[in-house]
Amino acid sequence: MANPSMGVNPWTYNGRLFTDPGPYCGFVYLITHQPTGKRYVGRKLFTKSKTRQVKGKKKRSRVSSEWETYWGSSSLLQADLLTFGHQYFTRTILHLCMSKSECGYFETMEIFARHALIRPDYYNDWVSCRIRKAHVMKTLHPLLDRLLYPTSILD
Repeated sequence: MANPSMGVNPWTYNGRLFTDPGPYCGFVYLITHQPTGKRYVGRKLFTKSKTRQVKGKKKRSRVSSEWETYWGSSSLLQADLLTFGHQYFTRTILHLCMSKSECGYFETMEIFARHALIRPDYYNDWVSCRIRKAHVMKTLHPLLDRLLYPTSILD
């Protein structure tokens, strides 16, 4: 969804403004409604696939997913954003991910660890994931400390 107030409440990571995705593929995030504390856990890729016709052939390329202005896919969250305004919400990046599988793994881990599907103080109302072990294992070594000692799921 396009954000009519693009400059309001930018993404933060480790308490700092986040603007450069660098080598990362995507991220897992937490959007919080400040007055009530109601939250939403989700994931977003920094780029998306685009297909166009070039001389009668389909040509695929990667383009920005407009992640800077992204506010989640939950219809309940979207309704509250329209009702209360973007200025009452914060957007925090919990995990920066090197692959789509890693994004899926950490999003699902956060949703289950927080009991987001059954707690009334979360907007999440469904979870869906397809994660192949081999894909996650490619990035396991740098993530070992995060997997064994996760900090973002402790709040």
